[in-house]
Amino acid sequence: MDGEEIRFLPFEEAMKLVGAIQEEEDIENPDHRIFMVYSKDDQELCWFDFDEVVREVQPEVGDQGREQVTEYILHRIPDWILD
Repeated sequence: MDGEEIRFLPFEEAMKLVGAIQEEEDIENPDHRIFMVYSKDDQELCWFDFDEVVREVQPEVGDQGREQVTEYILHRIPDWILD
């Protein structure tokens, strides 16, 4: 990292842009999982490390846990996706 501070989109703006958050295999490392974030028109926006998110959120099992992960990610969508 070059010392630049990561800036995040406001939650409401992220909600308008994000169409889906999917758990997927990391293409470069098949033994690793990521959360891929897609726009409403199915374009890849960014991704999050699965293990880091789960460690940070400690989600509950089921739908509640999915909501916790989704909210966490939506609060951390980097503003560079707009570039």
